[in-house]
Amino acid sequence: MAAEAKQRAKDLINQTEAINEDYEENFNVEFKENEEETELHEIDAHKEDLRTHTKIKKKLCGTIISFEQGYAKTTLQTTNDMIIDEYGLIHSGFIFSAADYAAAVAVNEDNVVIIGGRSKFLAPAKLNDLIEFEAHAKFEDSRKREIKVDGYINDIRIFEGVFQAVILENHILKTKIKQLTKNEH
Repeated sequence: MAAEAKQRAKDLINQTEAINEDYEENFNVEFKENEEETELHEIDAHKEDLRTHTKIKKKLCGTIISFEQGYAKTTLQTTNDMIIDEYGLIHSGFIFSAADYAAAVAVNEDNVVIIGGRSKFLAPAKLNDLIEFEAHAKFEDSRKREIKVDGYINDIRIFEGVFQAVILENHILKTKIKQLTKNEH
């Protein structure tokens, strides 16, 4: 009886090793360095209406699907450039950056700057996931905005965040520090 149990355990270990080898082999084939990347469609109907982040790298921060005052829908297609390990786990910084971009597009002002935020990563993303972000901005009479952003993979929420933004009179790099502190009070 003990010999049979030992033999079953050895067989199980051998099967597991074979599965792991197959998985690693298939996974490595999927990660070819010069793999052609698929471009996502972007709805260009309102592209001329976009007033912020016009030079952003869509491949790294996401693609606008639709937007209007106070709302933006964007997607991020995860790629090899975003993975951190042999399993294809995506670095959370790319997810945060895409959420930040969705928040800025929802505000859509020339000199919007995200100045803070709280976020939760609710589930991991992996290579080739398509993450959809929805951003809803609360508009006030002041120059400050609060934007709620949710990220989904196949209707499963993987990210939630609330960003704070401020709209400056001039570009942040052309604004003097004294002006910033004066305007805040």
